Amino acid sequence: MPDRLFLSPPHMGSNERRYVEEAFDSNWVAPIGPMLDRFEAGLMALTGMKRVVALTSGTAALHLALRLSGIEEHDVVWGSTMTFIGGVAPILYQGAVPLFLDVDPTTLLLDLDLMEERLEHCSQNGGLLPKVVISTDLYGAAIDADRMQQLKERYGFRWISDSAESVGSHWKGRHAGYGADFMVLSFNGNKIITTSGGGALGCREPEMADKARFLATQARDPAPHYEHTTYGYNYRLSNLCAAVGVGQLEVLEERVIARRAINAAYQERLGDKEGIFFHEEPTEGRANRWLTTLEVDPTKAGCTSEAIRLALEEENIESRPLWKPMHLQPVFQAMPCTAGEVAASAFNRGLCLPSGSAMTSDDIDRVVRIIERTIRC
Repeated sequence: MPDRLFLSPPHMGSNERRYVEEAFDSNWVAPIGPMLDRFEAGLMALTGMKRVVALTSGTAALHLALRLSGIEEHDVVWGSTMTFIGGVAPILYQGAVPLFLDVDPTTLLLDLDLMEERLEHCSQNGGLLPKVVISTDLYGAAIDADRMQQLKERYGFRWISDSAESVGSHWKGRHAGYGADFMVLSFNGNKIITTSGGGALGCREPEMADKARFLATQARDPAPHYEHTTYGYNYRLSNLCAAVGVGQLEVLEERVIARRAINAAYQERLGDKEGIFFHEEPTEGRANRWLTTLEVDPTKAGCTSEAIRLALEEENIESRPLWKPMHLQPVFQAMPCTAGEVAASAFNRGLCLPSGSAMTSDDIDRVVRIIERTIRC
């Protein structure tokens, strides 16, 4: 059996080990320290956000963003139905209710035409406008930030950009999510760069970052003893994990170039196959192509996306269905959803291909040959 080809494994550069050793040698092991400061500074330079707070996960970042946005019990938060559970669960942490919106069929990003239509309907008919809208930069593609800002200004909601999958992606030359009130990033082990596990919260307003740090360190008030006027969380990233992140930031652009090349190779080899459709990059954006995603029309391809996944698995290659839409998840079955047919169809027909930035041309050949063999059945 050939070696396992994973979907998106970590890819270390040349300096991560050295930076971790520096943290050990200085005894800045936990919880904070110079590497954490350096990592946050690097993230500010990358994203253009006024302040960035490094945290234990992207889910923690979203939770803090919702709390700092004033989301409380029974509030309704709008967002895309096609996302990871961590991009929605924090809404429930606050006792609020998600309202799921459908996605664009070509990019899988939040359908802004649909969202604007619903916002206008609520505005004209006395409906409840959202206090917060979460946009999801899915699979490395950045949403139209200009339009999001226009809608935010017109309808008065706070904009949280869930850019967890889009570190290094751009919209009109600006980092994914730039201009949002809050930007959520993730450095989980399968992301384009990693801190083992971790995330970050970018804040447009510096004072919000101060509040985020306060809440992320158990909301301890200034005092020689432990004094608390509110509750917080244990959400801060450690200095050791940040050391890995410092090294990963140095190779981020190389990783983006590599994943874009992998995506281009897949499209060149498979893009003209009957029944195979690759999701598009937004016209004015640069996707980091964290994962290459496609859909399979079984009536034209002669097989389903699941048949392809199983054929790849038989050869020890990991692939994965697209995110199952949140409105189809049992835990959210009672939650409201606007449309959802596009996302449901994409889930039924979609597949994520191996996209790790260390993949070789032989690895790509291996994947492509199996798909070609399967779609001829």
